[in-house]
Amino acid sequence: MNTLFWVLTGILAYSAVAMWLRNRGVLPDAFRVSGPVLTLRTLRGRAFLGRLAAPKRFWRAVANLGLGGALVAMVASFALILSSARSAFTNAQPAAIQQPQNFLIIPGVNDFLPLSVAPEIVAGLAGAMVIHEGAHGLLCRVEDIDIDSMGLVFFALLPVGAFVEPDEEATQEASRGARARMFAAGVTANTVLTIVVFALLFGPVVGAISPAAGYAVGEVNPGSPAAAADLSQGDRIVEVAGTPIETSAEFEAAIADAGESVALTVDGGETRETVTVDRELQVVGSAGGNPLGVMIAESPVTIAAVNGEPVATESAFFAAVGDAERVSLTVTGNSTILEQVRDAPGAENASGVETADGEAAVTVSDVPIGAYVLGVQEGGPIHDEGAPLGEPLTIVSVDGERVVDNEALSAVLVDRDPGETVPVTVYDADGERETYDVELAAHPNRGGGFIGVSVFPGTSGLALDDVGVSEYPAGAYLELLGGDGGAEAADGIPLGGVTESPLGLVFVALILPLGSLFGLPFNFAGFTGEVTNFFVVEGPLAALGGGTFLLANLLFWSGWINIQLALFNCLPAFPLDGGRILRMVAEAVISRVPISDRHAAVRTITVSSGLVMLAGLIAMIFGNQILTALGLI
Repeated sequence: MNTLFWVLTGILAYSAVAMWLRNRGVLPDAFRVSGPVLTLRTLRGRAFLGRLAAPKRFWRAVANLGLGGALVAMVASFALILSSARSAFTNAQPAAIQQPQNFLIIPGVNDFLPLSVAPEIVAGLAGAMVIHEGAHGLLCRVEDIDIDSMGLVFFALLPVGAFVEPDEEATQEASRGARARMFAAGVTANTVLTIVVFALLFGPVVGAISPAAGYAVGEVNPGSPAAAADLSQGDRIVEVAGTPIETSAEFEAAIADAGESVALTVDGGETRETVTVDRELQVVGSAGGNPLGVMIAESPVTIAAVNGEPVATESAFFAAVGDAERVSLTVTGNSTILEQVRDAPGAENASGVETADGEAAVTVSDVPIGAYVLGVQEGGPIHDEGAPLGEPLTIVSVDGERVVDNEALSAVLVDRDPGETVPVTVYDADGERETYDVELAAHPNRGGGFIGVSVFPGTSGLALDDVGVSEYPAGAYLELLGGDGGAEAADGIPLGGVTESPLGLVFVALILPLGSLFGLPFNFAGFTGEVTNFFVVEGPLAALGGGTFLLANLLFWSGWINIQLALFNCLPAFPLDGGRILRMVAEAVISRVPISDRHAAVRTITVSSGLVMLAGLIAMIFGNQILTALGLI
């Protein structure tokens, strides 16, 4: 809200100054001011466009291809708007992208466009609009349509539009095909520019960037041991207890073997220091109905002991559990969380105790430790043997092998063959032990067996962490942009298979700023801010240093803005290019239909389409708020 307040204050101040200058006659005649909107009009450039339009057959061929693509995009965008509007009315909670501020391409106001990339976004937007309107002007000259004026539109100091004003009489005299090509020219130019900038980005620029060695810290959990040691987002852990690490796998292996206090060498970009992290085993996430009865919202809970044995690390936790299927867990935390544990169903054996340092704690007995099942697949192998639907289960062994978490369950099943029958031992929500003889099916995504369950990523419905850092998958994002992300980069990338084609790379680049909506851990806004600490530049572009990241950001956001502008202009609504093209198509169709008032029929089609698009956009942005105000959700 503070950012939005200052943006609005700046707009009001700009408007007052601009109108004062206009009223005093200080501004040149080419400038026109209307509140925060300023237009710059000029006739310069008409001669250049005339010379550029000389190969008319070539430009007409390109424009015809663009017109075909625009027609396809127009139909697709119409369907997408209607689908999104329907989704806004049917979803109880709107997605983050449907929040009103996220429809504005304003860095710092839009949740997905950080203020740090504002220069690149503004540059990309200005270039996209100049190219878009310049293409309209070029096709005007190709089709011998005079141009009255050209110019740019600014909202405050932000370029938000450009325009070419063709002579109205000459436009009406041109053929229907000439006008359609002229209207589609802007979309075509934006699409071609997207192809060019993404080709440069995916090729030489991203090819010169590699992940930096170490563990990239994308997030530090509040109240965690890492936060207490002053680790922060953007740091890179390069040594664990004096041992250099190159990858996240090496970090995980080294930290698993380290003690309760571990020395981490941290590269912060400009400084390198060694800090000591005093570890404690925290529950940082939870699944509903878990055996411990705790729900993690903001503050974590700490597991202090297993069967009375103090633990501070994951490795110590699993060592203390051993082969026992059920254990007693002593947990500490704030009073709200401890009350959850005391009052949780199945926690009747909970008792109040104190830890060695006098901190309040609760001990819960008979907690099953295993892979926590979020859901049983209807008709799946274990369901066929009697496992209930809609009830939590904790799997503690498969075929006699102890299972303590989701990774252990995967490791057991990957070594089993489909068709093999194995005993699966579980505890249900009431703590009752049950064994099912399950005939394994083939796993849908990898080799090995499948029992037909979805599993929480942790143990017994608890996500454990003894350091408090989350990895920023620098190599994965680099690979999604067509680069070499390293040996581990492809692991766990939801969109990894899409990038095998150039069109797939473009699609991924467009959704990376919205990455969290597609299963990625972070939104990727380019190589900016602390993120640059996770990458190094190699080869000939290394001479540019940080300039390579700036170039990559300019290309990334130029391509992103250009394709967004092209798709938006394909919407079949006036005054967008799509609405004008729709009128050309409607005129062509209606001219062949025996209707007395063809003009009225064309107007009905175009106005109806525009109203449907307007209603769809309003529903997308405000649908959930409308339903809430009406008391329907």
